[in-house]
This record gives sequence, structure tokens and C-alpha cells, in this order.
Amino acid sequence: MPKKVKHRKWQKGRSRKRKVETRGTKLSYGSFGLQSLENSWINSRQIEAARKTISNFTKRGGKIWIRIFPDKPITKRPPETTMGGGKGAVEYYVFPVRVGRMIFELDGLPEAESKQALKRAGYKLPVKTRIISKSQ
Repeated sequence: MPKKVKHRKWQKGRSRKRKVETRGTKLSYGSFGLQSLENSWINSRQIEAARKTISNFTKRGGKIWIRIFPDKPITKRPPETTMGGGKGAVEYYVFPVRVGRMIFELDGLPEAESKQALKRAGYKLPVKTRIISKSQ
């Protein structure tokens, strides 16, 4: 959850089919990275689950960079309420991921261990992912 936002409730926006990311597509910090192959919203719980998976598998060795931050508020109306009465309360926060966005980066571990950790983290996310290395 962000500490401070300019607007408490945002408009939904449109999910763009096959729109490719232009920023955050290259490895910047680590030797290995987890890259998105689909467009989707990733919420803060999913990011945390993937982060825990990586840190557990690597036994807290190496360094992890989380390249996305969920700052888009998603609102929800309470169940069994009638229409009208305005927009619902903020329920959770998401990050809209597009094709090509780097989600996690990892460094300081052997190649096999890094790739296995990122592969397991990819299972926790609602998008198809691939593992990128510096040598590619």
C-alpha cells in the first residue's frame, strides 16, 4: 500500500490487448530476472507471495529487487447494496503489468538456484513469465 497518493480513487482505465511495455523491460540490477509475457493486474498479495517464495528457496541468500509497486487503488462496493450512493471504498492495490515488464531481479546466487527460485515465484503470479539472464 502506498504511503500517500494524489487521488484516493482512480478510474479503472482500459486493459490494452497486446500492448507492449516500453519501460522496465531490461535487467538493471541483477543477473537474472522474471519477465511478464501477458497483460494483467498483479496485486500486493501476489507480489508478496512470490517474494516469500524466492527468499525461502534461496534461504535468504543473494539480493532480490522488486521492480513493480502496486499503487493503483481498486474499489469495491459492499455486497447487497443498491446502485447509486457513489463509488465503493478502496479494497486493495494493484500494478497493471504489460508484456515485457521485469517483475523481479535476482543476483548473488548460482544460475541453477536463481532460475529455480524465479520459476517458483512465477507460479504465484497471474501472468505467464519467463526467466531472463544477463548473458542473453
